[in-house]
Amino acid sequence: MIRTLTPLAVLVCAGCAASGATPRSEGGAPATATTGALGPATTTTATSRPTSDPARTAALTTALTTAEELIGLYDGVRVPGLDDRRFNHETYWRSVEPYLGGSVASVTVGESAEGRTIRQLTFGSGPTTVLLWSQMHGNESTASMSLADIVRFFHEHGDHPAVRRIAQGATVHMIPMLNPDGAERFQRRNAQGIDVNRDARMLQTPEGRTLKGVTDALTPDFGFNLHDQGAAVRVGQTNRGVAIALLAPAFNEARDVDAKRRRAMQVASLLIGAMDPLVGGHIAKYDDTFNPRAFGDLMGQWGASTILIESGAWADDPQKQHLRKTNFVGILTALDAVATGSYAAFDPDVYESLAYNGRRVPDLLISGGTIAVPGIPVLKADILLNYDRPLMHEAGVITDIGDMGETEAQDTLDVRGLYLIPTARALDASGGLDAGAPAHFIVAEDREGLRVRFRFEGGPARREE
Repeated sequence: MIRTLTPLAVLVCAGCAASGATPRSEGGAPATATTGALGPATTTTATSRPTSDPARTAALTTALTTAEELIGLYDGVRVPGLDDRRFNHETYWRSVEPYLGGSVASVTVGESAEGRTIRQLTFGSGPTTVLLWSQMHGNESTASMSLADIVRFFHEHGDHPAVRRIAQGATVHMIPMLNPDGAERFQRRNAQGIDVNRDARMLQTPEGRTLKGVTDALTPDFGFNLHDQGAAVRVGQTNRGVAIALLAPAFNEARDVDAKRRRAMQVASLLIGAMDPLVGGHIAKYDDTFNPRAFGDLMGQWGASTILIESGAWADDPQKQHLRKTNFVGILTALDAVATGSYAAFDPDVYESLAYNGRRVPDLLISGGTIAVPGIPVLKADILLNYDRPLMHEAGVITDIGDMGETEAQDTLDVRGLYLIPTARALDASGGLDAGAPAHFIVAEDREGLRVRFRFEGGPARREE
């Protein structure tokens, strides 16, 4: 969502993202806003894509449960207790435990660096082996929530046609929360400071060794590598934000397409259609440059048709619950198609025609103000900042200062006629201001900061009473 907001609109709107409310100015009139960058593409027509052969697709996919049906039943299988995406290991497994046993088996397959259990869940007994893993980056929790919902669906709806088809045609193995120590801190890396997804070659981390050990034991036919990506990435050169990015990873530097990578592309094409009712026009392709340290890339060398699903952002969805549902629908549709072989009806060119992830748009542009650093001459300048936690508008950091006249941003805060006065936390040891500083300042009507309008302390502006 690209928005232009007045200072008062920002004050009133500080909780809008979480509540879904329309930003309003102090007088009650709607604040100026243009929507569509992260939300539904209501006025934008998605780029046309090749479509699979209708007759062949119909012949192979007649029995598949539709995305619309899965959307309709979702609220009934959504696991409670995971409304805040910053859950830890204990909270996650306490929420999932009621749905284990019976048709979904659970075994401990490893421990994290700090001794937290890593569990593998198994459903079905069919000939096609599927391995899904999530949250190898501890702060990327969207798919872990979706896997919990899928487990509940399997547990409570054993007679559903899709559940029966999956159970008969596939053996599905899931490793939710591969990096529980990272989840405990809600950070990307594990407790040793290692990016687990860059440990596929060296296998230095217990989490990486666990995933490799499970892979070697199962020799999966299909792998699903489940992640979250940046919140302000655009679809190609458009202004549409990326909700979902897909990738059939390369398995070598040449990015060759062999039979197993082609199968992954076909599944990705299927995912586009399944997710389109929820995030149409907001699906992109992830960069397919080969990375010899990454698990998703090496899974192809190890024999699996691997699909990467990256959850980006959606308007008014700071806890990523809409994308949680999107993953539920997409992954279940893919499992159904893999179990029945119906993925073979899908044209890989549908996936290939996706626009790549495009530019990343900064989070906030503060324009038109006068910067007044104590003891230094004032100057008119704009400030650009990004949030370390963008969906929550938390931990803002100044990225640039100066003339930002043509710069686009997710939000633009117009402070013409006001002074921006950095607080001590934003200044260096000598009292200067520079990019990289925490975004802590007051906005005042006077240079001395006696008539404060509001304070900005790394997050949404707080009005001074």
